[in-house]
Amino acid sequence: MLEKIREGSQGVIAKSILVLVILSFAFTGVSSYLGSSSEPTAATVNGEEISKAALEQAYQSERARLEQQLGEMYDALAGNDTYLASVKQSVLERLIADKLVDQSAANLGLTVSDEQIKNAIMNEPAFQTDGRFDNDRYLALIRQLGYQANSFRDMMRADMTRRQLVVSLVGSEFVLPGEANYLADIQGQTRDIRYHIVDATPLLEQVTVSDEEANTYYQANQIQFVRPETVSLDYVELNSADMASAIVVSDEEAQTYYDENKTQYLQPEKRLAGHILVNFGDDEDVAKAKADAIYAKLAAGEDFAALAKSDSDDTFSGEQGGQLDWFEQGVMDEAFDAALFSLDKGQYSAVVKTNFGYHIVKLLDVQAGSTAPFADVKDKIIAQLMQNKAVDQFYSLQQRLADVSYEVPDTLAEAAQEVGVQVKTSPEFSRDSAPAPLDSPEVIKAAFSNTVLLDGMNSDVIELGPNHVIVVRMNKHTAAGTLAFDDVKASIVQRLKQDKANEIARDNAQTMMTALKAGDTSVALTEQTKLTRFDQAIDTSIVNKAFQMAHPDADLVVDTAALANGYAVIVLDKVNAAESVDENLVNALKQRLSSQYSENDYRSLIALLKSKGEVVYTPADE
Repeated sequence: MLEKIREGSQGVIAKSILVLVILSFAFTGVSSYLGSSSEPTAATVNGEEISKAALEQAYQSERARLEQQLGEMYDALAGNDTYLASVKQSVLERLIADKLVDQSAANLGLTVSDEQIKNAIMNEPAFQTDGRFDNDRYLALIRQLGYQANSFRDMMRADMTRRQLVVSLVGSEFVLPGEANYLADIQGQTRDIRYHIVDATPLLEQVTVSDEEANTYYQANQIQFVRPETVSLDYVELNSADMASAIVVSDEEAQTYYDENKTQYLQPEKRLAGHILVNFGDDEDVAKAKADAIYAKLAAGEDFAALAKSDSDDTFSGEQGGQLDWFEQGVMDEAFDAALFSLDKGQYSAVVKTNFGYHIVKLLDVQAGSTAPFADVKDKIIAQLMQNKAVDQFYSLQQRLADVSYEVPDTLAEAAQEVGVQVKTSPEFSRDSAPAPLDSPEVIKAAFSNTVLLDGMNSDVIELGPNHVIVVRMNKHTAAGTLAFDDVKASIVQRLKQDKANEIARDNAQTMMTALKAGDTSVALTEQTKLTRFDQAIDTSIVNKAFQMAHPDADLVVDTAALANGYAVIVLDKVNAAESVDENLVNALKQRLSSQYSENDYRSLIALLKSKGEVVYTPADE
């Protein structure tokens, strides 16, 4: 909403930068910008405090935004405390940047008048009804954002003042026409190459790795062999779907339910429709006149099916005499549906207009509504009753599970016995490798929490899905550490053998490159013309190297490139200029460059203000 209330901002890039700048401000509230208070502080900027309450409010708003933006992916990320800590830190940095810009704007004497604020509010589309300012709507919306009228105006004043400074910076950036054209030419460039791959796989048989070499590598690279923290969990799981399979529903119960709920099994009336269609074409008036002429022919006694075949623009149904299909009421376009269900069998309608054109609708046949026989819906009823009973049983057992696992927190045995299931035990897993059904972010968070991990207590009841819950407790915990040499020896040996084979391949490639430069023509080379920067048919290492090589002149241009399993020798024969440059690509590059320049300017501004000021971070535990 506030993105449109701006003073003097020009251009798409300036606007996008401003959105980022004010994002936290709009949700944090004006109180944190009005000076110090007695609240605990998260940081102090040139003597002005940012309270922990303001940081927490902005952090929760950012989490809500990320959850809406990322969907299910956010659930997985939210289980990682390190990720959440980084989000909170980025929010704090944004608040600090806002504070620095506010202070700088104040030092420069930038102000916003009451009249400017009033005009901005009056002209904000979100506050308007039918293009006119609506005071009731305005008050309702700002209350939803947590503001009163005075605090909202204060927020607007601070926001618009900050915008004056930011717009003067990011709004002044520009991209020279030659820059975008140059980049477009470079991006559209192609190259003619020849290459030969020296595969390292056959060379593996020529190399050996001693235990001493493997151990030396292990000692020098132990950071590569860190064993993550792992746990094994005992858990009790309740799932209504599992309960349903064990529930028996008799035919008599199903029949009783059917008799009491027959209205659920009504099969609605269906009508077989036919039509003659005249598309709108380029002139609706002409189409309407054609439809009226067809209707006149029908009124004069001509056959509907014959006219559908000769005059309908719906040629498929026209071949069938206009016949479409059976329809229930409410399925077709509203006007078509109303016409169809107002007719008696054999009647046709007047000309009807829909989004598809002009129709003349005919009712060809009627299939009366009826109640589905019990035999047809019996299986469905039984499945539904099984599910209903399972859900009832689930809710009863879920409460008992919660009560007993809380009352007896040092074991799951009694809780499992109370709800009639077995205690299950998982294999060991890390935060990133949890097996089902423990791969829920909430389960992982609970498993590595102080309550479960350190105190050895049962977790709370955790919801995995609809009518599906779990309680976990620690079975085994292994702290993070370094894997033993014997556990990783085989992989180290394989890695070192590959490295040695790659070294041989590199030497062979260097020898081949020297021979090519000397004029040797016996090397078998694969030719590739008009290679693009984004060609996926060739190893990306070859493509990248080909576009790093200098333009060929009188001398042969040849180089090598390291591959995952070997080396490649590459000969660059020709550099081809872009055959054409798409204007859309040029415009996109201009936009990208302008965005990069503006973002760099804004970051530089914040870095400058930080370097000239004093920012003090309060430790998290204070």
